[in-house]
Amino acid sequence: MYSSSTFNLSLDSSVQTPVEAALSAFQALSTNGKLGLLWDLYCNLGGAITPAATGAARVQFIQGLLDQVKRLSFEDQLRFMRDLADRANTPLTRAYGVFTNNNKLAFWYQLAELMEAGEVIPVPESYRLSRDASIVFSQISALDFNQQITVLRQAVVQMGYDPFA
Repeated sequence: MYSSSTFNLSLDSSVQTPVEAALSAFQALSTNGKLGLLWDLYCNLGGAITPAATGAARVQFIQGLLDQVKRLSFEDQLRFMRDLADRANTPLTRAYGVFTNNNKLAFWYQLAELMEAGEVIPVPESYRLSRDASIVFSQISALDFNQQITVLRQAVVQMGYDPFA
C-alpha cells in the first residue's frame, strides 16, 4: 500500500494552456506595448480577423462610440486607447465596457481600420514593437486561428471599464 504522501495527485494549477500563456503575457505588457501589439496583430492578421470580429457583432452598437472617438483630437484619441488598455473609469471607457465580447473585438478592428484610413491617430511609421511585445506576438502567431481569435477577444474584453461589474 502506498500512503497518501507518496503520490501527489493534485493538478498543478500553474500549468497554462498556450492561449492562457499568451493572454497572461499580453496582460503583462505596458500600456503602449499592448496597443502596439494590437496594431501589429491587425497588420499581420487583420484579413483573417475581419469575419471573426464582425460576424457575431452588431456593428451599429459600436458605431456611436467610434463616431465620438473620431471627433476627438489625435492626442485625446491616444489617451482614450490608453485608458481602455488601463481600464480607467471614464465616460468613453464605460461606453466600451458594456459592449459584448464580440462587439469589443469588432470595435478594435474598426478602430484599426480608422487608424489605417487616417481618421484616428495613426501609428508612427517609425514604430517598432518592444522586445517583450515581439515575444508575445510570436506566441500568438504560433497559435492556430481559433486560438488567436480567443486571445484577441479575451485581451480586448478585459479592456475598458464595465460599470456593471
